[in-house]
Amino acid sequence: MGCRNSKVLPEPPGDVQLDLVKKVDTPQPPQTDVYKHFIRGDCAQSKMDGAGDKARSAHPTQDRTASAQPPAEPPDPQRRKVAKYRAKFDPRVTAKYDIKALIGRGSFSRVVRVEHKSTRQPYAIKMIETRYREGREVCESELCVLRRVRHANIIQLMEVFETAERVYMVMELATGGELFDRIIARGSFTERDATRVLQMVLDGLKYLHTLGITHRDLKPENLLYYHPGADSKIIITDFGLASSRKKGDECLMKTTCGTPEYIAPEILVRKPYTNAVDMWALGVISYILLSGTMPFEDDNRMRLYRQILKGKYSFSGEPWPSVSNLAKDFVERILTVDPSERLTAGQALKHPWIISLAASSSMKNLQRCISQNLLKRASSRCHSTKSAQSTRSSRSTKSNKARRVREKELRELNRRYQQQYNG
Repeated sequence: MGCRNSKVLPEPPGDVQLDLVKKVDTPQPPQTDVYKHFIRGDCAQSKMDGAGDKARSAHPTQDRTASAQPPAEPPDPQRRKVAKYRAKFDPRVTAKYDIKALIGRGSFSRVVRVEHKSTRQPYAIKMIETRYREGREVCESELCVLRRVRHANIIQLMEVFETAERVYMVMELATGGELFDRIIARGSFTERDATRVLQMVLDGLKYLHTLGITHRDLKPENLLYYHPGADSKIIITDFGLASSRKKGDECLMKTTCGTPEYIAPEILVRKPYTNAVDMWALGVISYILLSGTMPFEDDNRMRLYRQILKGKYSFSGEPWPSVSNLAKDFVERILTVDPSERLTAGQALKHPWIISLAASSSMKNLQRCISQNLLKRASSRCHSTKSAQSTRSSRSTKSNKARRVREKELRELNRRYQQQYNG
């Protein structure tokens, strides 16, 4: 649930086909906003506030009043933080759910882990500040999708609470961690494991595309394991940039949005595009899944976009010599510049490598090499971020704010390459 300040928002969502989620009526706005200090307009301020909380909790105020009783133990810092967030949630939410911990934050949102008071079932609540235009548009986009979907590999919306300035979305809680964190932690990862992951993601994408929904920000950070067990399913999350159209409506989209390393060529040249952009992103994810490296990567955005427009990548370096030709063929059929030649989700599910679960592929353990490449890249990007923050080009895999595509860059790119692309 990263920062959203510099992203380009999606078009206004289409009509909702199916409403599966309870909606709580909006109450009359209060005279004063008791939550006004909960959400800041920028992430930096939120971090400063968090740092201040830690500093204050490290030195609790002593009770100087004389008493016969021994002084009470200072409260646990984590409990103080939880109490802080609980106090700032709508009373209707806290009447039904216990606030347990903050698990994510953005410019216009907070995500907390909660527990249902009656069933003791854990959930996540995403609270979005809708008094800001950007927060309101992201909220509308996400709700428009989540109210329509019901699929094992897509995050489920359970309940919605609305106030005059905030929306509380109660959702499934994914506790298994991000896709690549799991790969690094496990001892073995083969092509068969890769096909199992991709099969689940493709099942979810096929379902979304059938409904006229395009995710538009598919990336590893948005693919989570449902639970820590080895048999956990993968779920697709974060639909803040999704486009939702009624079945049969015109499916072409024009909004420039996404994350640079995963953005499709047709978006870069600002052409009307289809849900094939999700398949391009899946191709990038597949490449990383098999190698731990990126097919297209450059600290300079313009050079990165040129690589993507040319569609030039290679299967060189470890562990590619140990990867089967069938797996490489799968990647090549998705990472194709022409969207009309790109596999759809349904076609990708029928690719021999996916159908056979890599039965004819080498069962060589790729985990060590993939993990080394992932960790090396993460370390390099983290170091670059610390040493060149003023460039606004994010190298951190966790920073969404600086990793959004910027219109100014694409205008310059199009001036140089539109003619070449059309030719």
